[in-house]
Amino acid sequence: MGRQVGPFEEGDILDGARLQWVIETYRPIAVLHFAAVAYVGESVTDPSKYYRNNTMGSLSLLDAMRAGGVRDIVFSSTCATYGVPPALPISETTPQHPINPYGASKLMVERMLADFGAAYGMGFTALRYFNAAGADPDGDIGEDHTPETHLVPLVLDAASGRRETIAVFGTDYDTPDGTCIRDYIHVTDLAQAHVLALNALRAGASSDVYNLGNERGFSVREVIAAAERATGLTVPI
Repeated sequence: MGRQVGPFEEGDILDGARLQWVIETYRPIAVLHFAAVAYVGESVTDPSKYYRNNTMGSLSLLDAMRAGGVRDIVFSSTCATYGVPPALPISETTPQHPINPYGASKLMVERMLADFGAAYGMGFTALRYFNAAGADPDGDIGEDHTPETHLVPLVLDAASGRRETIAVFGTDYDTPDGTCIRDYIHVTDLAQAHVLALNALRAGASSDVYNLGNERGFSVREVIAAAERATGLTVPI
């Protein structure tokens, strides 16, 4: 069975009139909201970009949804809303104290969703991603960032010779091998979670938030070792 590809409309999320035209033209039953800039370091040096695109852009989208009578939205949030957690593992009830503008911009959208739900009856699911990784199983779509900041593609680039080395930042973490441990989730699982969230909202589920991870962390050295086993190549560190 071939892939179903819908119509593509290019526009700026801050362009409310454009968003309203798209909604009026296609009459969507719900919105899956992925539009954001997502470099933590850049958000510190250029916070204006992040509050404008992530927060104000989301407000523009929510207003367009209201005008077009679209009730339900699934929002791509982030574990960065938690900041430095007081305890591990992180649950959905862990206090949210973001330590960078990126996390703060996403947390503000979560607040807007709750307020729009209370005031206007909009239904939402906020999905807080941990570290997204992986590619389409058929190899049609993979990670493509400029600059590349994600560990897995950086490691594979180093293994294949497209990058001279991979840098390991920190070897004195309180972990078994001394390197940072993160929770990774495959993009296929992320996609499935969005479909489940959408179907649940359409079936009348209450608005809620969910962490998306695999409940098991992997250290930087473990990721490098896994890449070496899978490729049969050496990753220069």
